[in-house]
Amino acid sequence: MEGVLSSLRAVAESTRLRLLLLCDRGELTVTELTDILGQSQPRVSRHLKLLCDAGLLDRFREGTWVFYRLAERGRSAALAKQICAAVPEDDPTVKLDLARLDTVKRQRADAANAYFRANAESWDQLRSLHVDEGEVEAAVVEALAGRKVRDVLDLGTGTGRILEILSPHVDHAVGIDISREMLAVARVNLERAGLRNCTIRQGDIYQLPLSGEAFDAAIFHQVLHYADRPSLAVAEAARMLRPQGRLVIVDFAPHAFEFMRAEHAHRHMGFADAEIVQWCREAGLVPEPVRHLLGLPLTVSVWVAWRPDATPAADPGFLRNAAS
Repeated sequence: MEGVLSSLRAVAESTRLRLLLLCDRGELTVTELTDILGQSQPRVSRHLKLLCDAGLLDRFREGTWVFYRLAERGRSAALAKQICAAVPEDDPTVKLDLARLDTVKRQRADAANAYFRANAESWDQLRSLHVDEGEVEAAVVEALAGRKVRDVLDLGTGTGRILEILSPHVDHAVGIDISREMLAVARVNLERAGLRNCTIRQGDIYQLPLSGEAFDAAIFHQVLHYADRPSLAVAEAARMLRPQGRLVIVDFAPHAFEFMRAEHAHRHMGFADAEIVQWCREAGLVPEPVRHLLGLPLTVSVWVAWRPDATPAADPGFLRNAAS
């Protein structure tokens, strides 16, 4: 009872209630919240601390930036959602706050689009060399079909595309990326798609800022060819998996296109099946047969391995969703 009372006391103030409502609409920095509310940063920071201490908001860091979002887990998370749902959107103060929030999101989108346009030409060049991306994305969904998948981890999430395609099939999806620029792109894409069950975090794939055994699936989608130590990244991903959890790796088969190293910062010219299989086994995972998606001229491979602590169990619900 005391925990509920503490949460209710924390939100029983107009500014803190407004902050809670705004953070229910997405991840926001102190500066953005200050601009929306028209209050000083120290005052807003104090209110945010109280809400975090009460378990109503989550706080996480991206470099020098700090983001706030409605709590996703814990005893107070459900209460936070109920409080937000009880506040009418036609309240004059709420309407003004949401209008200012839309302005903040448009500014984010403009910055993200500028970054994407600056790099789109090189990405389009790569996409033209391999199989259609839709076929690759379908293979990712298929790799998880028939399994009980609630929580998914997308490592090196980039634009957040894998989060978008898996969001309808899972309860919660987390994207990790080291690049703040790419996280800005992903954040805009997820907000635009209205994907409330997806979150993104800045993090190092060799040392993830997450507890182990927290996910039913982890995915590397065209990430390992950038990695200095891909075997260590695979081991760290394996640490994240629950029993029966699956690791899905999508990357290029071996090739000889040196321009991809010079022009696109690829550190590896694709991976042999035996190489990926060995890394998975060393991480304590059981590899499954490899799938090759033939392209002109690049072949995309899909490697799947699972944690063998228990016998994998089928989940017909996910299979139905994946087929729909």
